[in-house]
Amino acid sequence: MTAGESYDLITMGRVSVDLYPNDIGVALQDVTTFGKFLGGSATNVAVAAARHGRRSAVITRTGADPFGDYIHRALRGFGVDDAYVSAVEGLPTPVVFCEIFPPDHFPLYFYRYPKAPDLEIHPGELDREAIAAARIFWVTGTGLSEEPSRSTTLAALRDRKHRAHTVLDLDYRPMFWHTDEARAVIGGAVEHATVAVGNLDECEIAVGTRDPDKAAQALLDRGVELAIVKQGPKGVLARTRTDEVVVPPVPVEVVNGLGAGDAFGGALCHGLLAGWDLEQVIRFANAAGAYVAARLACADAMPDEAAVWQLLADTPGASEGPAGADG
Repeated sequence: MTAGESYDLITMGRVSVDLYPNDIGVALQDVTTFGKFLGGSATNVAVAAARHGRRSAVITRTGADPFGDYIHRALRGFGVDDAYVSAVEGLPTPVVFCEIFPPDHFPLYFYRYPKAPDLEIHPGELDREAIAAARIFWVTGTGLSEEPSRSTTLAALRDRKHRAHTVLDLDYRPMFWHTDEARAVIGGAVEHATVAVGNLDECEIAVGTRDPDKAAQALLDRGVELAIVKQGPKGVLARTRTDEVVVPPVPVEVVNGLGAGDAFGGALCHGLLAGWDLEQVIRFANAAGAYVAARLACADAMPDEAAVWQLLADTPGASEGPAGADG
């Protein structure tokens, strides 16, 4: 990034090394070989946006170990600025294993012990000027699960002063929360966001309802300007105060659904920055998620804009790319 130039996107949150089995449909204890990939929801969103040509950076922490070195190298390889990625002495870089049982069963096994370095982000380490200036700032519910990351994430959200686009990926994972405080903490963080994204389970934690229509309205009532509710096989509901769209799923043969949400996130950022209308943004993001779901990897599989529009062009009834899009 050149002097005086702001980021298109800064994400903040989880990072990991993902070890995915090459043996599809096999229990973990019987798997013989794995592929190694960059992972972590906030990290993958930054990679996905970079694939669309966006200037991206991620705020996270690793262990001071070879896996941490790998993360820096992988981020640079994907075109994501790693200037805000630092090491924590004494804590290992997180590793994640999964089992792959298409089309809809992908158990995850998180090795984030005794504590994940990405939860050791302190307020004094933030480049608050860069966060305030970024065209999009993206945080996740996981980053709110423990201190000091919780206070740091909330401080960064407050620094944004409800500037568009400030995105909260609700990202509720029960295994990361030690108490029942998730509802209050994540629900409170919604008030600092201009965009909220979550599935039905995550919306229930944030606003107390699984009903898509009520959840979207509840998010808007808390100050969000764009509420996005993922409904699984019923598609995606997106609502602002003046507009609403429901986009059906893009049919693909699912290989690994774990990276789909992050691909959706990076594509969502790209569409918002391009200034597309709401339906185009959500169709594009939905298709990006489907593209990655049809592949084994997450970060490595993130598509560029042309690949997403091609998938939509090949899907009966889907729209073509917007004319004159700011790509």
